[in-house]
Amino acid sequence: MLSPRTKRNLSRILPFGIIWLLSGWVFLIVEHAAAGGPDGFPSTVIRMDFKIFMFSSLALAAVGLLVGMVEIAYLNDRLARKSFTKKILYKLLFYTLALSVIILITYPAAASMDFQTSIFDRRVWDKYFRFLTSVTHLSTMVQLGVALGASLFYAEISENIGHGVLLNFFTGKYHQPTEEERIFMFLDMKSSTTIAEQLGHIRYFELLREYYADLSGPVVDYRGEVYQYVGDEIVLSWPCEAGIRDNNCIRCFFAMREALRKQSGRYREKFGLAPTFKAGLHYGKVTTGEIGVLKKEIIFTGDVLNATARIQGLCNTYDVDLLLSSDLINSLDFGPEFQARPLGRSELRGRKEGVELYTVRAGRDFS
Repeated sequence: MLSPRTKRNLSRILPFGIIWLLSGWVFLIVEHAAAGGPDGFPSTVIRMDFKIFMFSSLALAAVGLLVGMVEIAYLNDRLARKSFTKKILYKLLFYTLALSVIILITYPAAASMDFQTSIFDRRVWDKYFRFLTSVTHLSTMVQLGVALGASLFYAEISENIGHGVLLNFFTGKYHQPTEEERIFMFLDMKSSTTIAEQLGHIRYFELLREYYADLSGPVVDYRGEVYQYVGDEIVLSWPCEAGIRDNNCIRCFFAMREALRKQSGRYREKFGLAPTFKAGLHYGKVTTGEIGVLKKEIIFTGDVLNATARIQGLCNTYDVDLLLSSDLINSLDFGPEFQARPLGRSELRGRKEGVELYTVRAGRDFS
């Protein structure tokens, strides 16, 4: 079984391979149409047969997947603070050099298949050197550049609006309003106003950026989805089945708390304090769909969001870091790992009916 983080990375990498493969096929069709058939191609073009077509398709998909892996594992983190334009320019420069090396490898291989001879045959390398100074080389670089630009544009859009949201837009999953059951977690940084006054706006923003980054790993590991960032508050969501399975929504809370604890020394050294948070969880039915004209978004509407926000707001009243509704508690099966403690019934502002509240702690920490 693949971990949620591995599955997420694979789902982010796969579109790179698809984009490169489809763009290669489009260029192949356009070239054949422009040349009027095989006889219209210059001598530097490798004549296409089924064997070479399959080799080219696999090579394009492999290069696309390689680009995706480099993006996600290496370049994204190192260029995270660059502007959109600078990111694209730096990446284009990097990949242009890399693609030149790839052409050096793949063109002779394809030429040897065309001649049905060894890659070390002199005819292969004569054709390759003619190719380097031909319009075919320019055409190939344009093709690769378009594929690269399209895949990098996809990567940036995906990073900015979220991979899951982008996928839902493409598939049209929420083009029509849909009713579904979801778990929500409203997570709020403690003493955020005091911290902001202490650090100033710029330093506080830097703290938030690192705070969000440290919380992201556990969210992915426990199948959560970031619905919104609202100042110092994060709204997380799970489809009910995913959040209840293996107590993912609860495990996520404790994993995020542990992630911040491990980095507390770094925060104190850099900012003079270590951030902590409190959270409220609840579940219920919401209506989900695309909305907006000037800016499209996928939003959730329903009483469950207001109720979850109110539950989170009661953490200070009960002097706990985690509050859950009885509805959610009754759907979870903790076993010995976690223990729930009832806190009584509370009225939620804006609701006629009150809700039974619980706090949860890891079994070994409960007292």
